[in-house]
Amino acid sequence: MQLRERGWSISAAAREVGVSRSAGNNWAFGTKVYCRGAIVGFVPPLERLAVRQISARYLSQGERIEIADLHQAGLTVTAIAVRVGRDKSTISRELRRNAGKQGYRPFEAHRAATARRGRHHRRRVESNVELRRVVGELLAQRWSPQQISRHLRTRFPDDPGMRLCHESIYQAVYQPGSALLRPSPLAPHRRSPLRTGRDHRRAQQRVERRRPRFEQPMLTVHQRPFQPADRTEAGHWEGHLIIGREQRSAIGTLVERQTRVVRLLHLPYRDGEALHQALAARLGDLPPHLRRSITWDQGTEMARHLSITRTLGASVYFCDSHSPWQRGSNENTNGLLRDYFPKGTDLSIHTLEHLLAVENELNNRPRMILNDRTPHQVFTALLASESPPVLRRCDVE
Repeated sequence: MQLRERGWSISAAAREVGVSRSAGNNWAFGTKVYCRGAIVGFVPPLERLAVRQISARYLSQGERIEIADLHQAGLTVTAIAVRVGRDKSTISRELRRNAGKQGYRPFEAHRAATARRGRHHRRRVESNVELRRVVGELLAQRWSPQQISRHLRTRFPDDPGMRLCHESIYQAVYQPGSALLRPSPLAPHRRSPLRTGRDHRRAQQRVERRRPRFEQPMLTVHQRPFQPADRTEAGHWEGHLIIGREQRSAIGTLVERQTRVVRLLHLPYRDGEALHQALAARLGDLPPHLRRSITWDQGTEMARHLSITRTLGASVYFCDSHSPWQRGSNENTNGLLRDYFPKGTDLSIHTLEHLLAVENELNNRPRMILNDRTPHQVFTALLASESPPVLRRCDVE
């Protein structure tokens, strides 16, 4: 923080003190705390006043540590003042104001003194009751800060005290304990009145500094050795997740493109390692000619796609963003699965046995595309065949 005060960038300051850039960003902007994929808290950024160079007339952290040691040793206020080189009234006031229930603790005392040193300027939206009421009513109607700022200029053209720029509204919402941070009547499930749903400012990063979400290299659907409408070769799977309530639970879904057979993945956690283990368990028992490739959406759960390829020997291809039709069989199947797993419900309550029962029911349902045969019948025939028909031999050595 001292280097940042001198104008250093976060990357340069982090490199100078020997920590990662991520740690520097967390110290500068704060960070969310996760537990099993859910946000459970927020660690605020470091207080810049705590490291700012201040006048020597204020007690430093080192002096407070010395005061604590001398006070613990039983010295009087006068003796401590002589040893530290301060007036005895300064020592007396320090011990009286900054001592807690557990006695005088120097680091807590320094933080308390730093917090008091920072002057709090009341925002206009805090001091003006009418302005706060108008802004609160418009936020409750899901207006954006930009819309509110423009509306205030039109509604109060002759009253500068009833105007706010959109940045001031954002700061008032993001302020800890803000009265504006409350759900709207028609959207009570969203705590923040902002459309982004955020309750604090998110740190911004330049595009060139963002780290890729996936292991590299990534293969796209345009690199598959067959056309999207070609289903003549078995062993090509399409997959995705169906998401439960508040995105805290998920079930993986796999569909074989030729036979439409379904396999469900039991995911205790929604992360790359859990998906890797589930795919290895459900596809690892198949012969190589029935696990040639997997086409998946660009979800972060598939971040370890190279590890999955090494485990299964099946290439992983990614769809384009916002292009669910590129895995149409899987999208159709996910719609059928919603009869068993409705949206907005907790999917973690379903056991592996229940998933297998749903899977068997779908796989034993006759399909017109298969001439009224079931996916299970067609897939079983492929398993029994040692040399299933393959139209493309260009990749066979």
